[in-house]
Amino acid sequence: MLIAVTSDTHHGDKTGNVPSLLFQALGERGPDLILHAGDVTSHELLERLEEFAPVVAVRGNADRLSLPEEKVVEAGDVRIGLLHGHQFFSLNAQFLTLKALDMGVDVLVFGHTHRFYHDTYSVHGRRVVLLNPGSPTFPRMDSAGFAFLEINGENVRVERVRFW
Repeated sequence: MLIAVTSDTHHGDKTGNVPSLLFQALGERGPDLILHAGDVTSHELLERLEEFAPVVAVRGNADRLSLPEEKVVEAGDVRIGLLHGHQFFSLNAQFLTLKALDMGVDVLVFGHTHRFYHDTYSVHGRRVVLLNPGSPTFPRMDSAGFAFLEINGENVRVERVRFW
């Protein structure tokens, strides 16, 4: 299963444009699902993403859309937790790993920082993958882009897509 993961697009509040490279990659790769980790800020962007695959999105601090705070998605044998991250005082790896364990997920996707982050941790015999896809529109001290998650059974592979 191939899942496109994005966050912090701020379409409509900070920009009217989303890089065409995002849509080009979605068209070329044909993901089965798209996850948006918040700060979507417009229904128009969600509708545009739906042209490529079903979309699951959560609410970020800049969203005025009616979206859940967090969501759990089943992808084959893997449970993926999705949240923005603005709800928490700290987005350090230890806290996020504990949040993933609390949610009962194998992968925790988050946003808010506008910076790519990916790492895998083992806690009490459980593997937890943390992923922040960064921002395709407003990266902070990072390249613009997003990520793909490839799920094969219990195996999880993360591929970062940079626009520059």
